[in-house]
Amino acid sequence: MSQSENVLITAGPYQFLAVFESDAPKTVDVFRKLMPYRQQLIHVRWSGEGLWVPLGDKDFGIGFENHTTHPSAGHILLYPGGYSETELLFCYGGVSFASRMGSLAANHFLTIVEGNENLKALRNMVLWKGAQDVLFEIADPDRYVVTCFTPCSQLMRFDSIQRFRQARLKLPTAKL
Repeated sequence: MSQSENVLITAGPYQFLAVFESDAPKTVDVFRKLMPYRQQLIHVRWSGEGLWVPLGDKDFGIGFENHTTHPSAGHILLYPGGYSETELLFCYGGVSFASRMGSLAANHFLTIVEGNENLKALRNMVLWKGAQDVLFEIADPDRYVVTCFTPCSQLMRFDSIQRFRQARLKLPTAKL
């Protein structure tokens, strides 16, 4: 497994490219085995500018690694459970990760490297339209067809990650 593989994240109508964090190898290994991974994102209750996937009492059998309480926009964390329920945290802005028990730390295992300009638009969609589907999958540039919804709802398809990146540079960004 290459830690530097691209991960394609489709959340609502938006797509993001992310990379695994080499400082969280156990978390990366667990999550990679889940992919393609489908869930729904909802807005956090306690932590600030983030979205989350509640996972209840799911036990992935990992502890803390590369953990933080104050992740940045574009960071994706896995809280392995313990004091609060297991969850994925998808940060779009300032986060102080917490639950009703108080401050928590979670494993930073994935970082969005492309598409950050659409994080706040995704936030608005989740806030005002409710839970949004999210899909995490390995973005294989040799065989994967990337689908991109532009802010004008025009569907575009690309036959490689490189063409996706080139086209994204020409797309207008979502207005907040």
